Amino acid sequence: MKKFDYSFLDDGLLPAHFVNMVGAIYSLKAIANMRKNEYTRIFTELEKIAIVQSVKSSNAIEGIITSDERVNEIVNKNSKPLNHNENEIAGYRDSLNEIHQHYEDIELNENTILRLHEMMMSYTGSEDAGKYKLNENYIIEEDKNGNKKIRFKPLSAKETPKAMEQLILAYHDANNNFNINQLLLIPCFILDFLCIHPFRDGNGRMSRLLTLLLLYKNGFDIGKYISFEEQINNSKGNYYEALRLSSIDWSENKHSYIPFIENFLSTIYMCYKELDKRFSVVNSNKITKKARIEAIVLNNLTPISKAEICKILPDVSITTVEAVLGSMIKEGLVRIIGSGKNTKYMKK
Repeated sequence: MKKFDYSFLDDGLLPAHFVNMVGAIYSLKAIANMRKNEYTRIFTELEKIAIVQSVKSSNAIEGIITSDERVNEIVNKNSKPLNHNENEIAGYRDSLNEIHQHYEDIELNENTILRLHEMMMSYTGSEDAGKYKLNENYIIEEDKNGNKKIRFKPLSAKETPKAMEQLILAYHDANNNFNINQLLLIPCFILDFLCIHPFRDGNGRMSRLLTLLLLYKNGFDIGKYISFEEQINNSKGNYYEALRLSSIDWSENKHSYIPFIENFLSTIYMCYKELDKRFSVVNSNKITKKARIEAIVLNNLTPISKAEICKILPDVSITTVEAVLGSMIKEGLVRIIGSGKNTKYMKK
């Protein structure tokens, strides 16, 4: 029988470098919090960018894609979804917004998990929305020759409800232990969730939503300003390898959480480093205005207008923005989307 016990996080036997990684994250978090209180406008604009990147990347990890323009329209509710992939994207948008806006009032329990899954799948018309799996599901991998094999066999449908109950109780038990650091506990919970694989579809996306929920509830709101999902997508190979290593012998309670914890800490650290870099770009007086404008446009995944650039860079005039964009167009770095008041610019 599968057991969930996170007491090992309190035995002092974890790798020593985990302490350094956690310490670095807390240091970067403190800097981010100070900046957030002082530079509200910049962080508001970063939040708008991050939510688009999160919706795009979390779905892209699962092979659910559409154009950057369409993602932007769907996230900002300027257009209804037009096909199955866009229905999936719209559902993730709603679930992510629910967490962003109400995480303080959302408790981690089975009702929450089922409700978020139902919301995420609401546009697809799936009969499985908000329900645990009724049949067995397997993690299949395919080699370079197209041959498929079972990489991992999750818990059976019959075992899933009880396992989810025990998983959540184990998390809350460990959460009440002040000697256990949340940055170590959260990835353990997420790994077990993924190995249970409680839903017929959407387990990966749900795992990322639950990660953000638990991070936010424990004071780590980095995912609001830098897309956690994008960082995973950027190093997807490392993420899946860590998941593979930590799931070996999971059913027999002989697995190691260490690879998955390490990947999780690295991802959070990279999020904070990316925030530090972006903040420096938009706020540093040592970097030329031209370079800052170029960085904003080239690093943005979705089309951006002159007015939006000016909001992110309040010390830069519209005339300077227009001049830099004109040069970027001549150099073939960006393309124009739309016309008139709706004109936006995007990296080619």
